[in-house]
Amino acid sequence: MTSALSRTQRISKTVIETEGGVVAAQNSLAARAGAEVLAAGGDAVDAAVATSFVLGVVEPWMSGPAGGGAMMLWRAGEEEAIALNHGMRAPAALDPADYPLSGEGVSGDLFPWERVVDDRNVQGATAVAVPGVVDGLGQAHARWGRMPWAELVAPAIAQAKQGMLVDWFAGLCIASVTRELAKDPDAAALFLQDGQWPTIGAWTALAETRLDQSRMADSLEQIARDGARALYDGDLGAAMAADIQAKGGSLSHDDLRSYAAEFHPALSFAYRDATIHAVPGLTAGPTLQHALGVAAETPLGDAADGTAFAAYARGLASAYADRLANMGDDGESPKAPGSTTHFSVVDRKGNMVAQTQTLLSIFGSRVVSPSTGFLMNNGIMWFDPVPGRPNSLGPGKRCLMNVCPTIGQTGDGTRFAVGASGGRKIVSAVAQLSALMADFGLDIGAAFHHPRIDVSGGAVVVADETLPEGVMAALRAEHDVRTARRSVFPYSFACPAGVMRRAGRNSGCTEIMSPWGDAISEDEVRA
Repeated sequence: MTSALSRTQRISKTVIETEGGVVAAQNSLAARAGAEVLAAGGDAVDAAVATSFVLGVVEPWMSGPAGGGAMMLWRAGEEEAIALNHGMRAPAALDPADYPLSGEGVSGDLFPWERVVDDRNVQGATAVAVPGVVDGLGQAHARWGRMPWAELVAPAIAQAKQGMLVDWFAGLCIASVTRELAKDPDAAALFLQDGQWPTIGAWTALAETRLDQSRMADSLEQIARDGARALYDGDLGAAMAADIQAKGGSLSHDDLRSYAAEFHPALSFAYRDATIHAVPGLTAGPTLQHALGVAAETPLGDAADGTAFAAYARGLASAYADRLANMGDDGESPKAPGSTTHFSVVDRKGNMVAQTQTLLSIFGSRVVSPSTGFLMNNGIMWFDPVPGRPNSLGPGKRCLMNVCPTIGQTGDGTRFAVGASGGRKIVSAVAQLSALMADFGLDIGAAFHHPRIDVSGGAVVVADETLPEGVMAALRAEHDVRTARRSVFPYSFACPAGVMRRAGRNSGCTEIMSPWGDAISEDEVRA
């Protein structure tokens, strides 16, 4: 079927090189907040804290204080890569018997698990897992932060007091989940108007529609004043847990008090003459290692041609076959949007952060904690509801994540930090971006503008229709290939953000089709 999308429109993003620090994020306001921290003399970790909290306000359906994720760090002084896992886990009181199979086929959300009665693992308070992102940020800041914690949370507080502007893109995101949001009175009150998506105005309307995020602002003020553990040990955590239990979930204050993010040595491995650092364990890091390991078996020429893309597709297909068989992440719907965001930071000293954070589904559990104003995750959906499998539901278990924040160094000393949102599409994007920079010396802008493929474990390879015919022919020789456009909505490919440091100069870029994404330098906000 032929699309009505323009065949002549060309979209690109400007990439600026600077000796100053750069933040690349899926929302320009968040990237700016991080860049302002760098301009004030903050470390890359300081900028990451500010960026993360602002993202939770201005892109609330993607991530927030009630979500989780993972961070990769590069410390230039120590020449060391460190992983920080702040993923979600199941509440201790979760009972798998409360999630009986319905016998009605598969779920219609991200993962085609067997459907649970009332979709209790997907929607509502019963889908809420223990969040981790705030503790992770707190631990990173305690170890490397240079600026006061309260100053770093302050930009998010200011944004929440103002309320997120509902522009056409925000309206589109809210409209896509209106039916589900309407089921929770507190979510409906925050995101909807009279049970419908908010008015975004006509073609030339100047009036603004903003969300009322004042309760969220109050909660962020408590976190700014009392520290990251306020969400876990204090009254704020108690109130959030009480809200979820009142709505039928099992999250308890004890779950929050016992939560702790974990530092790990990076999963470091060679890819040709490059070195890649990823997060180990229940993430997509091992899948990335597998994919690039297989791709490296094929000798390449000087250009990203059919031989190169066939190697990338071969590696990704092999990696996903292994992941689905042994890690328990048993499939995902290509039609359902995920609720994940990524940002990358490099400061003027060369310290780097790659952070991916998520609520899992778009708008998470579609439940808002009224006491805190936070939209809650639906991390329980990461578990297979069928008993006896590697990733089956269980109390206190860590969630298996698709996140893949990555830091790499090419043979010529160029270093990059990348990651993406997009569920199972994430690894395809991160693997190809890493390979394009490592194999062919592409700078961050050229790599991000280059058309990609997606190989996510299914029978079909999805290829950007702008790839040359020689690449298409090489892919069709080994795979069933479907072509797709790179568009604003929906995303046929992942939505990445990354930064690069080459010869002492920094740059950054985001997915070119992302209407909100930007890479902003400290020079720009200082000017």
